[in-house]
Amino acid sequence: MAANEPMCESTTSNNSDSDVDSESLPSMPWFGMDIGGTLTKLVYFEPMDVEGEGNEEKETLRIIRKYLTGNVAYGKTGIRDVHLEMPDQVIGGRQGALHFIRFPTHEMQAFIDLAKVKNFSSLASAICATGGGAFKFEKDFQEQVNLQLHKYDELDCLIRGIHFIDRHNHSCECYYWARAGTTDSHLQNGHSASAQPSATHSDLNSPNHSRAVNGEATSQSGSSGATSSQSESNGPQHSQDKNAGSDTFGDGDWYKVPFDFRDPYPYLVVNIGSGVSILAVHSPTNYKRVSGTSLGGGTFLGLCCLLTGCQTFEEAVELASTGDNHKVDRLVQDIYGGDYGRFNLKGDLVASSFGHMMSQQRREEATREDLAKATLVTITNNIGSIARMCAATEKIERVVFVGNFLRVNTISMKLLAYAMDYWSQGVLKALFLEHEGYFGAMGCLIEYLKLGHPS
Repeated sequence: MAANEPMCESTTSNNSDSDVDSESLPSMPWFGMDIGGTLTKLVYFEPMDVEGEGNEEKETLRIIRKYLTGNVAYGKTGIRDVHLEMPDQVIGGRQGALHFIRFPTHEMQAFIDLAKVKNFSSLASAICATGGGAFKFEKDFQEQVNLQLHKYDELDCLIRGIHFIDRHNHSCECYYWARAGTTDSHLQNGHSASAQPSATHSDLNSPNHSRAVNGEATSQSGSSGATSSQSESNGPQHSQDKNAGSDTFGDGDWYKVPFDFRDPYPYLVVNIGSGVSILAVHSPTNYKRVSGTSLGGGTFLGLCCLLTGCQTFEEAVELASTGDNHKVDRLVQDIYGGDYGRFNLKGDLVASSFGHMMSQQRREEATREDLAKATLVTITNNIGSIARMCAATEKIERVVFVGNFLRVNTISMKLLAYAMDYWSQGVLKALFLEHEGYFGAMGCLIEYLKLGHPS
């Protein structure tokens, strides 16, 4: 292995979880559910060591395997993310695999109806759940399916799940985005997995940078306007980007680089679901919520549905991938005729999100794709700006972005990566995790097993 080749090592010699007492485990099946405002996430542990178990457990697991792990789609909207499956795991002394399943929360009644049809209450009498929906749907599960929900705090489960999956994923869980041809100017306490940075200031002046940076010039209070004394924008804009290797931010391809997350503290977690919560994490048990915003993934999808007529998150991101938000947003150069040199604001920064939409002609010229792109840039920029202010306030250099808003959404990931690096002059590192929105469900399952609830 070359000296500069990325490395990713497990922090444990085996894949067991030391906090789970194998003597007080509930009977199978083991599920963890995170019922969010937009998506419901389900983690299922499928045991492989069932030969010595009783006939009742064998039959239960056979039924679940036939339907749950024997399919990758359930109805019209349920999906098992096969690429995220974690085989060869040991939890509570049991060998098995972790499966990751999601479906829209607005389809919860269909899920409950399916649980009734499949007679799920004969397989289990309880299921652990987190998220707001654990409270909202508790009565429905009890009355319609005869299932008790064991509820857990969603932020506790989030942190627990992040640490568990990163520790036990055989592949690298944590990574960051880098651009080919750049040199990392800021290694994270010497254990960044690779020396590949985001762009430097000199890159911004190159002829190929005409569309490389696009942000929202805002004051710290969040008000728009290029005349703000705050000399940073909310981040860059991506050129057309339908896959991880597309050419963005000038010359060179972007690619994922593994990051060694064995000693991450302190770090921020920016959990982007329907809304956004930001936590400062100082140890596995020492963390606090420091900020958040109601403008999250639910806002992006809701606005895209209104503006473009799309129906799904995937469709909204697909539209955004071929759009041009310059046709929707008002830029610094639209106001100043070029750069605003006094505060180092480039001409292609966004001075006013959707500012061109005051013009009837501009409204008529804007396409569905342009509107979707502008919406995505606006929401992502706002999240990035809040995250940077929290990092500065908490004096934290690593910012971990998670949540299903980032699923199939490399545009926002690279936007956040570039903005964090550029506007902090290389101090902040934007990190991402492969399992994105499943950490709450995973942490919920581990908490359930750790406490040894009876079934």
